[in-house]
Amino acid sequence: MKADAFRNQVVIVTGASAGIGRAIAIQLAGQGAKLVLAARRKERLEVVAAECRGLGGEALVVPTDVSREDQCQKLVEESIAAYGRLDMLVSNAGLAVLSRLEDYTNLDLFRHVINVNFYGAVHCSYYSLPYLKQSQGRILAISSLGGKAALPYNSAYCASKSALNSFFDALRMEVTRHGVSVTLVCPYWVVTEFHEAVLDKNGVPAGAHGRAVYTRKMMTADQCARIALRAAQKRRREVMFSPGAMTAMLKLLAPGLLDWISVNIVLKTAANRARIGRKATDEPGTG
Repeated sequence: MKADAFRNQVVIVTGASAGIGRAIAIQLAGQGAKLVLAARRKERLEVVAAECRGLGGEALVVPTDVSREDQCQKLVEESIAAYGRLDMLVSNAGLAVLSRLEDYTNLDLFRHVINVNFYGAVHCSYYSLPYLKQSQGRILAISSLGGKAALPYNSAYCASKSALNSFFDALRMEVTRHGVSVTLVCPYWVVTEFHEAVLDKNGVPAGAHGRAVYTRKMMTADQCARIALRAAQKRRREVMFSPGAMTAMLKLLAPGLLDWISVNIVLKTAANRARIGRKATDEPGTG
């Protein structure tokens, strides 16, 4: 990717306060982009905005709950009011609930995941599209391999990502005649704050225990952002991270084996989280 591929480009980044969204914003700022940073936590956005400005980019903070259509409309309107154009939408905001469907007290949390992960992308795309058509711009959508092959205890998250993938595949075909590209990125495990924020069936975040899923071999947010931006710059259709190709093949040729692997991944993750939890409880001063 050219060092200044996005120089002076106006880019909205949702979920910009942490993780992949923050990494994308920082890298765009280093190229001299004009950023609009969106997430719910204003104080975290202000920190990211300061980092972006320090790297030579411009940054506008617009606190946004993407599950709210009116707030997404306001996000785009404020972007246009500030910069007069829009060149790229990075649709990245997302969350997850770790629970069996039968264990939910009610379906409010399930709906919340769908509203943020799926409708959040729909809302932002809908209101951005008139301006992206004018600039022949780009949509960069951060999805997940969970949208290609499901994991147990993740029904809401996987359903939202599967819907997201289909939505952007359809949208790509609709907007190509306007010169607008849609790049769908499906990462595997990426080391971010995401799993610390994963909710249980009662809506309680996992906290430090959530980091038990990560290993030293896993991709960093910076690495993921670099790959995603390179793909968007080249207007690639889709990027599936390893083991995406193998997962797709197993789903077609050996779905039972893929189910077995998926269940064991979740069981191993749960065991690691429990081990971390016991260790924290046993430490002096934590009980």
